[in-house]
Amino acid sequence: MKNATLRQLKVFEAVARHLSFSRAAEELHLSQPAVSIQVKKLEDHAGLPLFEQLGKKIHLTPAGVEMLHSSRNIIQQFREAEEAMAQFKGVAGGKLNVAVISAGDYFLPRLLVEFARRHSGVTLDFGVCNREELLSQLGDNLTDLAIMVRPPLGLDTVSEAFAPHPYVVVAAPDHPLASKKRITLSRLAREPFVVREKGSDTWNSMQEGFGAHLADLNIAMEIKSTETIKQAVMAGMGVSFLSAHTISRELQVGSLSVLDVQGFPLMLHWYVVHRRNKRLTPVAQAFKTFLMSDGGVLIEQTIGYRPKEALNKSPAARHQPGLGGLLR
Repeated sequence: MKNATLRQLKVFEAVARHLSFSRAAEELHLSQPAVSIQVKKLEDHAGLPLFEQLGKKIHLTPAGVEMLHSSRNIIQQFREAEEAMAQFKGVAGGKLNVAVISAGDYFLPRLLVEFARRHSGVTLDFGVCNREELLSQLGDNLTDLAIMVRPPLGLDTVSEAFAPHPYVVVAAPDHPLASKKRITLSRLAREPFVVREKGSDTWNSMQEGFGAHLADLNIAMEIKSTETIKQAVMAGMGVSFLSAHTISRELQVGSLSVLDVQGFPLMLHWYVVHRRNKRLTPVAQAFKTFLMSDGGVLIEQTIGYRPKEALNKSPAARHQPGLGGLLR
């Protein structure tokens, strides 16, 4: 094992965590063959197979289970060493490690660019994942900061709200309900819904927004991609419940319409979250302060959405004087 590299251990750990070469490759921004090569090299160093395939799924061998435990310890020691060195670098020259749920990828890159503009020399490392993966990264101390809608309950974390996060019901502009006012939930329940998968932040928010009425909805299809959901709604396959921060472009060009549903929009918040015992590096602390002071305004500017204004205007009404609008 003396010739094994940290890179091989990190690749192996990602495959072992996902039990999938393809998902590990996606997370690491590598090709699947490159991931397989790194794992094979580590197995050669170990002299034992670390994975076995049963049917279509891979599993850790007993040697792989032990290797995973050792790999995580080694990776953590290197991470702690990096954090200790970062304390001497300060903000400039530091590395920011942040992860966000999928709805956040519509604004986080812009925020990171602005933060880097204010703090030259900062290295940015961010990932976009679903809620389950984000909680796993927090639990395994794989990210400094997490950006999410619903802070975890089972982890000892510090969570602070920094920006509003509205959720709305959307349909194609020519949908029969697009021109209706004060739509009741009983009327909405007759429409087919195209929704995010159970367990996602959007699904959990939908549960909160509809409450006991969720069981009455006609869930026609569950899709893991917000972009695919938007295309399905625009094609007339049904209505959907989505973060307003994911549909600004479609509202601007008039390819989606926000329905005027009683009790909506659902107003939630974006939170910045980290482990309570996490020793934040200067750059991580600076980014957290940046989010708390400027995050809400910058998200509004990036998305072009005003949280305090009415959400239930049709695309045509948004351009009528005196009505206000969704977009700047």
